[in-house]
Amino acid sequence: MTPSPSDVAAKAATVVAGTSSSAKDFKKESTAARVLGAGCAGIAELMVFHPVDTTAKRLMSNYGKVTTAAQFNTVVFKNHAHASVSGRFFSLFPGLGYAAAYKVLQRIYKFGGQPFVRDYLAQNHGGSFDRTFGKGNGKAIMHATAGSIIGVGEIVLLPLDVLKIKRQTNPEAFRGRGLARIVADEGFGLYRGWGWTAARNAPGSFALFGGSAVAKEYFYKLDDYNAASWSQNFVASIAGASASLLVSSPLDVIKTRIQNRNFENPEGGFKIVSKMMRNEGFSSFFKGLTPKLLMTGPKLVFSFWLAQTLIPAFNKIL
Repeated sequence: MTPSPSDVAAKAATVVAGTSSSAKDFKKESTAARVLGAGCAGIAELMVFHPVDTTAKRLMSNYGKVTTAAQFNTVVFKNHAHASVSGRFFSLFPGLGYAAAYKVLQRIYKFGGQPFVRDYLAQNHGGSFDRTFGKGNGKAIMHATAGSIIGVGEIVLLPLDVLKIKRQTNPEAFRGRGLARIVADEGFGLYRGWGWTAARNAPGSFALFGGSAVAKEYFYKLDDYNAASWSQNFVASIAGASASLLVSSPLDVIKTRIQNRNFENPEGGFKIVSKMMRNEGFSSFFKGLTPKLLMTGPKLVFSFWLAQTLIPAFNKIL
């Protein structure tokens, strides 16, 4: 039986309504799949990239200009600058315990949590995103907005990040104190710089998830982002990570300098900005950007790619 023109039109309208629609983009994966996929990504990232992260943090924390190989060695390897190759390498693993707790929890929270916020936005506001930005644009912006919201909430993990950075860049700040003693002494001081962290995370996470979504939407023209192949996820992760690092770099430098100070000698963000502008110039806000793009960039690409690939894979298994 040949369908009537009205039936054909109705079917076409249904197909178009489901294509790249924000409102249809929810409850794609189970909670277990999201937690396992994001957690495995965090563990793998930590094992491969902790020395790279230490190098980037020490370069960002350096107040002078690095112009020679000798200066680079001193900044990156500190007291081990003249040690053997193996000695210098293992000097890049300070704060591994804090890093493990922070990184795994952060990736579970960020990569596993963003889909929950995306689900909420899709179910309750998906139509508004589509009407405001168009279906393709609306879906990508909804993913980016969900990332931005989850990025701001990431400040709950800030104390672990603070302890990790101090171990990497300023171990003298501990002066023999253990974790319990530091928490008791510092209290909410461990949340110092939370405003700058939130200000960095909001646009950074927006660009991370948004850049990935845009690549899947317009480069690969995927209706279901979870259907992306491992290679498509890899390219999308490069797009998202590059955009995120470029957008968040200035605020990341400020955040790192706030957090790496001695506990008893804190310094506010605006004072740091003033001193940077006066003593180091505008380019200081992008210190460490090149090593971040070359080293931290692959770290973020690696973990984001794994999370985007493993979450749908675990969902199929579970």
